[in-house]
Amino acid sequence: MAKKTVKDLNVSGKKVIVRVDFNVPIKDGVIKDDNRIVQALPTINYLVEQGAKLILLSHLGKVDHKDPEKTVSDKKKNNMAPVAARLAELVDVPVKFCDVTRGEALEAAVEALKEKEILLVQNTRYEKGESKNDPELSKYWASLADLFVTDAFGSVHRAHSSTVGVAEILPSALGFLVEKEVVALGKAVHNPERPFVAILGGAKVSDKINVIENLLTTADRVIIGGGMAYTFLKAQGKEIGTSLCEDDKLDLAKEIMAKAGDKLVLPVDFRVAAAFSEEADNYLADDSAIPSDYMGLDIGPKSVELFTKALEGAKTVVWNGPMGVFEMKTYATGTIEVCKAISSLPGAYTVIGGGDSARAAIENGFQDDFSHISTGGGASLEFMEGKELPGIAVIQEK
Repeated sequence: MAKKTVKDLNVSGKKVIVRVDFNVPIKDGVIKDDNRIVQALPTINYLVEQGAKLILLSHLGKVDHKDPEKTVSDKKKNNMAPVAARLAELVDVPVKFCDVTRGEALEAAVEALKEKEILLVQNTRYEKGESKNDPELSKYWASLADLFVTDAFGSVHRAHSSTVGVAEILPSALGFLVEKEVVALGKAVHNPERPFVAILGGAKVSDKINVIENLLTTADRVIIGGGMAYTFLKAQGKEIGTSLCEDDKLDLAKEIMAKAGDKLVLPVDFRVAAAFSEEADNYLADDSAIPSDYMGLDIGPKSVELFTKALEGAKTVVWNGPMGVFEMKTYATGTIEVCKAISSLPGAYTVIGGGDSARAAIENGFQDDFSHISTGGGASLEFMEGKELPGIAVIQEK
């Protein structure tokens, strides 16, 4: 059965907790990228139009509760006040900010809320029990409202108080962003038009073992790039120099290659460098000619050509993970070229599974060239693994 969505709730005059993902990059009190705030606006604006009283919960960064000094420092660094100020600029209704996560000040702020007003609550991770899904904390937050809406796709893979605990107590529904993510990723992974090609990059095989194995059962081809490619190369007996490698995953890489056969496509050349630096001596080398004192930091043009050919005719493409150290311009070419190849496929349904690959596409101006760019790296990865996401599983059925 399908999950309830925000349109299935009668929200007029009701206090609605909306779990949003306002975990935005902030430096010196200035928000560097407000995309996650913007993505939540359709749900926020809809609830405002329907006459709800909105209570927004979000985490921001991490708070170390083990070390008292670090706790104070983390709280100061990850204060939601700049987010409240930015949200106020993006909506046409009053936005209030409560700088505590519980107590009389919060309760008074909730009580004072009028219809079509928004209250943003301080960072949920100020609470030690948040990440432990503490029942007492969940019960307290739930007592503040009548309904719960989850619109933080980037957090639905975490069973925290603000993502699962509150939803277990209050009538609940999906917001528009989470609904869109579930539909888009589901179409690509569970019901793809074929041929279906998956491209996986990133640093470690261990991060994506389950994704690789799951996609090998559903995709027609799986392309591997990024740092984890070198573990596969070494498993083939090739010299990889000082490239990133998980030696404890070599046997697993061999098993995956044996099972996958021609379905698995690996890079055949690399930009190798004398050090992990943009200024280091670097050049192109084939997969069988990486010097023992050099490391691979990007795929080369032959690999781009091979991957582009593997993508020909694809009707569904899922991409998660960069092809190299794209943060350094010298080693960003492979990621950009793969981005171009996917985005120019005629009539294909193309999805980026969040994280660094989403960032690479957006920073290089490709955001409008994909069918869907996920807002949740970890959540989209677990979705591609075939895992149940607790923050979605807990939402009531229609």
